[in-house]
Amino acid sequence: MMNSVWRPYCQMKTAPPPMKIVATEGCHLIGQNGECWIDGMASWWSACHGYNHPQVRDAVTEQLHRMPHVMFGGITHEPAERLANRLAELAPDDLNHVFFSDSGSVAVEVAMKMAIGHWRRHDRPGRTRFLAFDNAYHGDTTGAMSLCDPQRSMHARYSGAITQQYHVALPRDATTEAVLERTLAAHSDSIAGVFVEPLVQGAGGMRFHDVITLRRIRDACKRHDVLLIADEIATGFQRTGKMFAVDHTADLQSPVVPDILCLGKALTAGTMSMAVTIARSHVFDSFYSDDPGAALMHGPTFMANPLACSAANASLDLFEGNPYDVEKIETILRERLSVLRDIDNVADVRCFGAIGVVQFRDPPKMQMVQDELVRRGVWLRPFGDCLYTTPPLCINEDALHRICDAMIEATRATMPRSDSPMCNQLR
Repeated sequence: MMNSVWRPYCQMKTAPPPMKIVATEGCHLIGQNGECWIDGMASWWSACHGYNHPQVRDAVTEQLHRMPHVMFGGITHEPAERLANRLAELAPDDLNHVFFSDSGSVAVEVAMKMAIGHWRRHDRPGRTRFLAFDNAYHGDTTGAMSLCDPQRSMHARYSGAITQQYHVALPRDATTEAVLERTLAAHSDSIAGVFVEPLVQGAGGMRFHDVITLRRIRDACKRHDVLLIADEIATGFQRTGKMFAVDHTADLQSPVVPDILCLGKALTAGTMSMAVTIARSHVFDSFYSDDPGAALMHGPTFMANPLACSAANASLDLFEGNPYDVEKIETILRERLSVLRDIDNVADVRCFGAIGVVQFRDPPKMQMVQDELVRRGVWLRPFGDCLYTTPPLCINEDALHRICDAMIEATRATMPRSDSPMCNQLR
């Protein structure tokens, strides 16, 4: 039979056939011949409670029998209203206004439209561009692509066809902070907002930064009167040990509260696609008017899908009833993966929350690494110069140790021999 599927992020001509999965259970993927792999990716960060959780499944099944979908234009329903209220309660400060969409990339696009619209309502129509950071990744749609690193991201090849935004290094020290300040000062008439992935830059290289860096970004936004937009598509819902990554700033004298917050991925516990963009009151109030032309003109067909809302509400119930021990996950990842620091070709090993990263100096062929992992019963998808894991938060210690074993063994199995020319060059 002809296979008409065009697969993501791969060269169709040379990529090996994908693994065929026929079922899932807990933290496992099950193949067509009964093979079983621990999913150390949580399906791109989304399956936070593992797969087939009965509480999530039952909520979706009940909603399916009652009302699978209605348009959200001119209609509302209880699952969406309940979810919006709960997210507003969880989000910091007055992030109270929840706009639904159907993917993380679209949530970012909505944030861009909110920011531009906000400044137009305040007689600053020239503010139509954005500042983002080196190694940023904010999504695959056209607007979101423009926020990604213009040189090092997977979307660099589209740079001539998308809006050119401003990109600077994260302000980790006085020098890089000064660059951020100068850029905002020089372009204050055109910058509507600053996008940041708080504490964890995801697909741009799995890089971490601290709360002081995040506070520097917030303070610069305040000084130059631009909006701070937090992309927590990946980090939301306890991935870093807090409900949201910005919650790590709660102990600061002045906690960081973004003007707009984007959430997705784990929002529906890996069941179906949905995302939200949450705005603070001063952003929402810019659109709140007697003028019909002041409305936010955006409305995906499947926004606030009742099935997805029911899954998200069930997921929040699970978080409320059984907070995960993310600190223990981080401790195991940190202790186990640290042995790889002794390998010459390993540039860094870093862990934060339920995220473990091994970065290579001279990356091996990542397909070889992945093949070794699969042989050891673990599913991970390395990219660029990184091998990383973002396991389901419900993972037990035995399965987590198996992921670490596989990462260690696969790294060692695919590194150059100690007497090889490549290895000698790396010393």
